[in-house]
Amino acid sequence: MPIDPICKNKVQEDTPYFTEYGGKKYRFCSPECKTKFDHLEKSVIRLKRSIAENERISFGNLRRDIIKPGICTLCGACAASCESIAIENEQPKLVGKCTACGVCYNQCPRTITTEEGLIGKIRHAYCAKTAIPDLKGQDGAVVTSMLAYALEEGLIDCAIVTVKSEEEPWKPVPVIAKTYDEVVEAAGSIYSHSMTIESLMSAVKQGMRSIAFVGTSCNIDAVYKMQKSPYGFLHLFMRANILKMGLFCMDTFSYEGIKEFVQSKDMRLEDIESMKIRKGKLELQASEELKVFGLEELDRYRSSSCKYCTDLTAESSDLSFGGVGTPKNWTTVLARSGLGYEIYNEAADNGYIESRLLKEKEMNSVLNLAKMKKIQMYSLHRRENP
Repeated sequence: MPIDPICKNKVQEDTPYFTEYGGKKYRFCSPECKTKFDHLEKSVIRLKRSIAENERISFGNLRRDIIKPGICTLCGACAASCESIAIENEQPKLVGKCTACGVCYNQCPRTITTEEGLIGKIRHAYCAKTAIPDLKGQDGAVVTSMLAYALEEGLIDCAIVTVKSEEEPWKPVPVIAKTYDEVVEAAGSIYSHSMTIESLMSAVKQGMRSIAFVGTSCNIDAVYKMQKSPYGFLHLFMRANILKMGLFCMDTFSYEGIKEFVQSKDMRLEDIESMKIRKGKLELQASEELKVFGLEELDRYRSSSCKYCTDLTAESSDLSFGGVGTPKNWTTVLARSGLGYEIYNEAADNGYIESRLLKEKEMNSVLNLAKMKKIQMYSLHRRENP
């Protein structure tokens, strides 16, 4: 005999209380149970419509991101929210037609679907570029412009930045920058780890109390922990104010690996004028020649720690900067703390940067890449055993 899906009692086949949903006929013991079911399904339909307006997510996404890597908790949220999913052999399985409504993906406790879950808390998101004539840097040169503003206005004593070694081309060297020229020298990205904390501590020990610190999420996290942990070293210097300026980062590579890769392409590091990672490609500009390579060619040189990092946008920073989403020669800026928000807008008001609010389409590009990095831990075994 059929089972009433609401009260779980057995009902007769010819009950006058029934409804059809998802190609299946449901029978009820009373009009009250039928009404409850109908109200529930109307809510599900509204939910599916609202998700469909933003993003089409199929069961295939859930299988790829959660089920196949083996991190499904078997909570049953996906099956409970979709008639086309059932738990078979201790695993969610598609047993009906998938309409890519996204409901199952958004109920799963292991997926990351909210903006805050993907990029952390932010106050405002901007698209910006430098307003300083002839200043060149990575993307919109916004970090360099903001450091220039903060130094020239006396808001900071110094900035912890990374420059290229004079002895070994493109090898990162952290420095304490106190002048505009020193800040400009650090413009552009270097895709190897820079041990910036040593320079930060050196600046603090020298008595500098207002410091801008520029780094990727791993270095920003180190500063954050040194500030917030009960045993953090920066507790010893309570008057040290640090503006954390985080850089978007998907991957870093060993310096020797980059050197080996460039040489394998019949190029010399000392001839490389600029190095950029954009849309899954590595761009190497040498004199008048631009060479582009697929980023997968550098997988063997990828820093081991990057496999375990899920933070694209440096979520513990005051301000985050990256070239994702915005047009070429512009920078995406995420203002997080009150301090970061105020200094960013002061720099814009004083003519150091040109700024506008980030568009929804641009933000979606950031969120999509952040999602890729968030779930890379889940797909790690597939990466290592393709």
